[in-house]
Amino acid sequence: MSQPVEEAVRGALATVNDPELHVDLVSAGMVKEVRVEGGRAHVEIELTTPACPLKDKIEGDVRAAVEPLDGVDSLELVFSARVRSAGAMAGRAPLPGIRNVVAVGSGKGGVGKSTVAVNLAFALARDGARVGLMDADIYGPSVPKLVGLPTQQPKVVGGKMEPFTVETGGEPVKVISMAFFLEDDQPVVWRGPMLHKALTQFLQDVAWGELDYLVIDMPPGTGDVQLSLSQTVPLTGAVIVTTPQDVALLDVKKAVAMFDKVGVPVLGLIENMSAFRCPGCGEEHPIFGTGGGRAYAEQTGMPLLGTIPIEAAVAAGGDAGQPAVLRDEPEGAGAALIAAARNAAAQISLKAREGGGTEFSHELPIVG
Repeated sequence: MSQPVEEAVRGALATVNDPELHVDLVSAGMVKEVRVEGGRAHVEIELTTPACPLKDKIEGDVRAAVEPLDGVDSLELVFSARVRSAGAMAGRAPLPGIRNVVAVGSGKGGVGKSTVAVNLAFALARDGARVGLMDADIYGPSVPKLVGLPTQQPKVVGGKMEPFTVETGGEPVKVISMAFFLEDDQPVVWRGPMLHKALTQFLQDVAWGELDYLVIDMPPGTGDVQLSLSQTVPLTGAVIVTTPQDVALLDVKKAVAMFDKVGVPVLGLIENMSAFRCPGCGEEHPIFGTGGGRAYAEQTGMPLLGTIPIEAAVAAGGDAGQPAVLRDEPEGAGAALIAAARNAAAQISLKAREGGGTEFSHELPIVG
């Protein structure tokens, strides 16, 4: 009797859509196993990223479709994940072992771009993805401070620099930064060719291994580093960080125009410092204005990946080398940053689906 019930389970799963891909689970190839033994149904669903923001909805829809079936007394539902590459940009060779390269940029400084980049990387790794974090802010590298790493040179093994690793409770994050090669008070006084060479070494001469996502913390603005990376690295896309006020949004337009000019898709916008919530009364104060990022996203059709509130704990955590997303029970800004990372991962999965991206042969159990 198990075979007819298994067929009924598969038929039920064919009625459940992935909310991001807008295709049913069977057609998307996300149903990896269906087995029914003695009324107990075992179903394995393979998500397109371990950071899937709508995993709970998919689980609810699957249970609603399968559990009422005749012959099914109980449902054991298991999730795994397979990250797919969204594909390299035309004319730019892919980086070996790295499926997706995401640039985190901003039109101007002072918007919390590095803090956001660090937390996006750590949130993805916390969810179970294999993540690298490259500090490409050559003139003002701050990533080691934000993640609690000492500024010491990495080891070289077999002609490759070994990135430092930081634990997250999920997968570790691999980190490389110019700060590892500088004294604390030593400035970088380089012209374009030197910058380009340093960036090339960070990409090609670092033992990144197999990564689902390489997150690159870009310098603010639209200068040499941005152009060098955009023109040489097979970027999957860019995440733009802004604050709500109009002057910041003016610079966002310039950053978007730059990425558009060099053929890099923008995955979405993150509005940082959206409001300050008084810990005493709970009232929100829009210190830098309100809704500017959301309004810009609506005007342009760009996805708004998240709005991140102002919290003193985020700055304090950065000074202490403790990203907000690694709190035991993230809430407020930490929870918003986790949601933004999952939304960015969903955009990459959607891009991979639309572009027929290659599969990554690494199955990850969903953390949590």
